[in-house]
Amino acid sequence: MSLPQQEIRSCDVLVLGGGVAGLRAALAAAESARVTILTKDAISESSTAYAQGGVAAVLGADDSFESHEADTLRVGQGLCSPKAVEAVVREGPERIHELMDWGGAFDHEGADLSLAREGGHSRRRVVHAHGDATGFEVMSTLLARVRAHPSITVIEHAFATDLALSAGRCSGACAITATGTQLEFAAGSTILCTGGLGQLYRETTNPALATGDGIAMAWRAGAELADLEFVQFHPTSLYIAGAARHLITEAVRGEGARLMDGAGERFVQRFHPDGDLAPRDIVSRAIVEHLAETGESCVWLDLTHLGARAHERFPGISRITGMYGIDIAKDRIPVHPAAHYGVGGVVVDLDGRSSVPGLFAAGEVAMSGLHGANRLASNSLLEGLVFGRRAGLCAAAEREAAPHHGEAATEGRLLPAASLHVADLRNSVQALMWRAAGILRSGDRLRATLRTLERWYEFMQRVELAGTPAREARNLVTVATLVVRGALWRAESRGTHFRTDHPERDDLHFLVHGVQRAGSELDARPI
Repeated sequence: MSLPQQEIRSCDVLVLGGGVAGLRAALAAAESARVTILTKDAISESSTAYAQGGVAAVLGADDSFESHEADTLRVGQGLCSPKAVEAVVREGPERIHELMDWGGAFDHEGADLSLAREGGHSRRRVVHAHGDATGFEVMSTLLARVRAHPSITVIEHAFATDLALSAGRCSGACAITATGTQLEFAAGSTILCTGGLGQLYRETTNPALATGDGIAMAWRAGAELADLEFVQFHPTSLYIAGAARHLITEAVRGEGARLMDGAGERFVQRFHPDGDLAPRDIVSRAIVEHLAETGESCVWLDLTHLGARAHERFPGISRITGMYGIDIAKDRIPVHPAAHYGVGGVVVDLDGRSSVPGLFAAGEVAMSGLHGANRLASNSLLEGLVFGRRAGLCAAAEREAAPHHGEAATEGRLLPAASLHVADLRNSVQALMWRAAGILRSGDRLRATLRTLERWYEFMQRVELAGTPAREARNLVTVATLVVRGALWRAESRGTHFRTDHPERDDLHFLVHGVQRAGSELDARPI
């Protein structure tokens, strides 16, 4: 039996992940450093590419930085960092104009940018491209510059398994290719841009690669993580048995689409005065509670008032729903909430530094302080652009000479790989998390779930991991345990986190971040 082939490579800055944050970080770092981007799948396959709605930024004549900041802080329900909010909001327009200078083609109405309104926003400030293909346009624009840059190397289909540590500093990462080659990357600085954790749940809008890898790697490396209990559920994903849970962008409701039940009655107004344009957590909870009352399996999104214009404004949604025989100009769309965005993550400062020297993070994997307890719609691409650039510049400026190698933050394995049924474990985690740590949570269920996950976690530490699916399963169990631990500790309801046994917000005890670190108890940290 031959041993796996091994390769050792080096670079100034290693970027793990190829979404909006990763690409923008690489471009910034490459201004002064040699950069390698490592992606688990094709670089074109990321959550960014599937983003429909747009990018929120202050670009309208009737808008202001103060208004965007106020909307972000209100939706974040007390847990946002005002400094992070100010930094992102005020830098946002520059990042949009930068994309346009690089060839990004956003939709216009005459000479002016076309601006949409989404839930939680008090103004129309969301720029979009090709109607509902904004993420694809942002990715295409950034990727063209990345591929043309002489100081950036892209390695696709290479799964980062663990961060490497040397004398307490992150010194790169270990990875495995689709052909089984083991790679060791020695890097002066490393930036995590690995995206989210949607695959923790049975119902999710996220692509299959969103298995929380960056959070799990950072945990094993000893980095501080925070606010993992806050998982945002998008209220409207296409709900057809056997079909993928395609996202139906919030911009649809911004154009006047209405949520209704099977009897054609609107219901969200009973839960919030903003009705269908209330923040996502409120609309998702309204749908789940209404379904429990009616016994129906889904609700319906009606944009037939737009007539033929529905196809022009939302061509991507028109194409997807048309695959299932739905004409959005004439038919209502069956929808149901689905896991969409991990609000918490690796704790970073305004330049993307984590608590581990040499390790940076940006985008969904990070907890920058922008989102607080709930992300405002279309602030995610904005965050990736702003904090991706900041992290890239800082990582390049503070890099050290790449060491020859580091020690990966892994544990020993005892049981053979055949002891692990990967598909069964993944399905079990997703079903358990959907039932017990989804939109509605309770202390009793969370406690039982934590005990179950801790048993699974202990088992995973003793199994030899063969191939990417097994490593993804390990990461899912790790991150699920951290999410449930945080949700059990936060005995209140705030933002995306709703406890049926503690339905009120409790600022006296929980106007703090829940910080977790390997080997330590969960720590409550002030804002």
